[in-house]
Amino acid sequence: MKRILVTGGAGFIGSHLCEHLLGQGHEVICLDNYFTGRKANIVHLMDRPYFEVVRHDVTTPYYAEVDEIYNLACPASPVHYQYNPIKTVKTSVMGAINMLGLAKRVKAKILQASTSEVYGDPAVHPQVEGYWGNVNPIGIRSCYDEGKRCAETLFMDYHRQNGVRIKIIRIFNTYGPRMFMNDGRVVSNFIVQALKGEDITIYGDGSQTRSFQYVDDLIAGMTRMMAADDVFIGPVNLGNPHEFTILELAEKIVDMTGSRSRLIRKPLPSDDPTQRRPDISLAQKELAWKPRVQLEEGLRKTIAYFEEQLKQR
Repeated sequence: MKRILVTGGAGFIGSHLCEHLLGQGHEVICLDNYFTGRKANIVHLMDRPYFEVVRHDVTTPYYAEVDEIYNLACPASPVHYQYNPIKTVKTSVMGAINMLGLAKRVKAKILQASTSEVYGDPAVHPQVEGYWGNVNPIGIRSCYDEGKRCAETLFMDYHRQNGVRIKIIRIFNTYGPRMFMNDGRVVSNFIVQALKGEDITIYGDGSQTRSFQYVDDLIAGMTRMMAADDVFIGPVNLGNPHEFTILELAEKIVDMTGSRSRLIRKPLPSDDPTQRRPDISLAQKELAWKPRVQLEEGLRKTIAYFEEQLKQR
């Protein structure tokens, strides 16, 4: 049994990770300030004897004796991270400093949940870990993009300077149950609009591409990365290499929900990437990992979740 700290543990991805780690027999401390995390995501875990929930903001130090740290705390959708961009940068940078400081003190292994957004609007396709990215440092998305890039820098420097045992993963578009209904992400947006029979909003002409990874595949990749030999620290891409246009995704969701929603177009937001697809050859080589859940199967489970959420409302 390990004692594992998960920051952002009440969030969409964090709650699935907490559940998985408890299932493996570990003791889990879930740290969250509930800005985007929700107690509803973890209430089914509350009666587990080895599960502890702490309301805490990672921009201030936290002290605990732990073996491993998964640093997930940060709003991850444009609606939320642009709501308070200064707070977003603080969460990424000061949160990384505080968690790395904790890892250094207690000699814990620490994993940084970075993002495909470090590649910006990429000039290399598909994106490989060696690509340095094409990010606008003063744009409306830069609070998230540059915050995560700086966090990666901090992780590498704590490793080089202080010998902290680190892991860095870059998460590509992930979806599944427990997504926030109004988080502005394309999968949840389309599903909720389709189920409500509302117009489905497509930004631009819908030709921009994304690769969609089901949350269970991501959790498998995260835990494999944490368990991997300390020599392999990353960064490593975790995503589904199957690429779809936004228009294709919208049409698929309309078909699967039997919706009569119309597709309407609005201007493309500033700095919105035109392409996003991971090269996962490094993850396949070092972690023997690749996603197994196909888009239709994952969407079916996610649609069922949102149907239940709408019924409860």
